[in-house]
Amino acid sequence: MTHAMLKGSNVPLEATTVRAVLRWTPGQGVPDVDASALLLGPDGRVRSDEDFVFYNQPRHPSGKVWRLGKKRLTEGLTDTIQTDLAGVEPGVGQILLVASADGVAFDCVRDLRILLYDATAADGDPLAYFDIKPETGQETALICGELYRRGEGWKFRALGEGYSDGLKGLATDYGISVDESEAAQEPAPAPEVSQPLPPEQPTAVVPPQPSYGYPQQPPPTQPAYGYPQPTSRPATAAAQSGYGYPPPVTAAAPAQEFRLPPQGPQFIGR
Repeated sequence: MTHAMLKGSNVPLEATTVRAVLRWTPGQGVPDVDASALLLGPDGRVRSDEDFVFYNQPRHPSGKVWRLGKKRLTEGLTDTIQTDLAGVEPGVGQILLVASADGVAFDCVRDLRILLYDATAADGDPLAYFDIKPETGQETALICGELYRRGEGWKFRALGEGYSDGLKGLATDYGISVDESEAAQEPAPAPEVSQPLPPEQPTAVVPPQPSYGYPQQPPPTQPAYGYPQPTSRPATAAAQSGYGYPPPVTAAAPAQEFRLPPQGPQFIGR
């Protein structure tokens, strides 16, 4: 017999292994939904962060609570938590069954329902189901229901309690240590980027500076032993002589022989 549950109602469970299935109808604008579970101790809080079973920690260390993953059925999409109630540690008194949507309010999720099955009965009808209606529509995480001890057995209670700050806010309320170091850390300054060098400019050739204020003479081609070296020489100049003396003047080429014109007869006086 399947129990259609109302918010706040409960039902005893005879099954030793329970499969809790979250189901919703997909569509445009409908967020993905994740199922998770929190195992609570006698004080209503987790004993350690290991008591949080979710997509990043899909199996409890005891091996008695785990996620089965998502499926697409004709009725919609599902995500499932399975619990071996008979093997749950005595220190755990409650197991919260949670639905969360990543940053999207549940008023966008259509036909959200939780169904409980006896996991040992193949293709059996659900033991119970609960249609979850968010109170404000702005919730991003919902406690759909809880499995809790009653005497020697277990019961299921329909809850539908919501959190507007998502799975993080819900988990924090029940004692999960949420690492906020990354969120609180100031953004690191952007690394300095090497600026391109300006284009290389041609280097001006600077002539040697004159010493002691005198104009600089071009270097002599041959040593002159301390005398200034002439910068040019007439074409007729002979090769330079050494020791700083001016070169001898070259004799001019002999002129053409000059001859007197013939003279008349010579008269000798008597």
